[in-house]
Amino acid sequence: MGRQVDLTLLQKLVQINWLLIILISLIAGVGFAMLYSAANGSIDPWASRQMFRFGAGLGLMLLIGLIDIRAWLRHAYLIYAAALLLLVAVEVMGVVGMGARRWVDLGLFQLQPSEVMKIAMVLALARFYHSLPLEEVGRMRWLVVPAVLILVPVALVMRQPDLGTAILLLATATAMLLLAGVRLWKFAVAGGAVLLAIPVAWRFMLHGYQKDRVLTYLNPERDPLGAGYHIMQSKIALGSGGLFGKGFMQGTQSHLAFLPERQTDFIFTMLAEEFGLVGCLGLLGLYVLVIAYGYAIAVRSRSQFGRLLAAGVISTFFLYVFINMAMVMGLIPVVGVPLPLVSYGGTSMMSLLIGFGLVLSVYVHRDVVISRRPSYGD
Repeated sequence: MGRQVDLTLLQKLVQINWLLIILISLIAGVGFAMLYSAANGSIDPWASRQMFRFGAGLGLMLLIGLIDIRAWLRHAYLIYAAALLLLVAVEVMGVVGMGARRWVDLGLFQLQPSEVMKIAMVLALARFYHSLPLEEVGRMRWLVVPAVLILVPVALVMRQPDLGTAILLLATATAMLLLAGVRLWKFAVAGGAVLLAIPVAWRFMLHGYQKDRVLTYLNPERDPLGAGYHIMQSKIALGSGGLFGKGFMQGTQSHLAFLPERQTDFIFTMLAEEFGLVGCLGLLGLYVLVIAYGYAIAVRSRSQFGRLLAAGVISTFFLYVFINMAMVMGLIPVVGVPLPLVSYGGTSMMSLLIGFGLVLSVYVHRDVVISRRPSYGD
């Protein structure tokens, strides 16, 4: 393989996919408006902080997009190791909040390492499968390393406990293994093993509140003032919005405090009440454009690492959207997954913007050919 001409900074800036950035900014703008409404017409405390975080994250996203994709390949395992150490740090010195130990206090802010791991695991799996010959992908012996890379952080996240993030990690990893070429029958075997393990998990692994969420999903009316309250109020708000909604800041369920966690997990419900089906479809349309655009970027990359990296990040983004919307509609149990770029939250937004920065890097360096076993001089 001949040496490739590296792009200058100006050339990289020209190559940046500005349309993707605009779409991401539009979704974040919807989030700012809904957080303003959630605070009853005040920019504080949520919208102002979210705007600041998005501005900082946007700058970081652009910076990451300009870094050579080969640098991300070289340091993928190091980033994964750092994220894993942060998860271990949660066990040792984590901050407890809302009954769970999920954060590490870094002085200026509290970091949720599980959010960092979502991106770090995508990087590590993309590097592993990039260096593996295509004819070897389907062999059982080459599933041991990915299994360790996936199951160790999942086990640590489950201990926090954080079932929603653990499910996201597993689902993202499954998507990446599928994209890498792992055969479908192996997923069928793994799925069968999971089904057989459900009784054991129910008896020994799930916490009481997690069991309540599953039972409430099956029958929300079993405890309408307790475990079923969240989802019942969410369904009422969703239905009351009708076609065009009640108007900005006119939602009764949210503004009369019937709807819990309206600034985080259930912000989509507030959007549905205030802007109706039309507003929901508008936001969903923006999400679909970002997801489709992201997968198109993955397909255009000439390197396996770039393809898997972009597809893995976009799959994570898609799963965020799907799980949150399905959750607030009562289609799946409540698992505490935020609506990406819209729900209030620092670490989740920053991790997603870092992920999109990697997607931009894939796009800018889409014509860079990386050997299967790259040297540090590549």
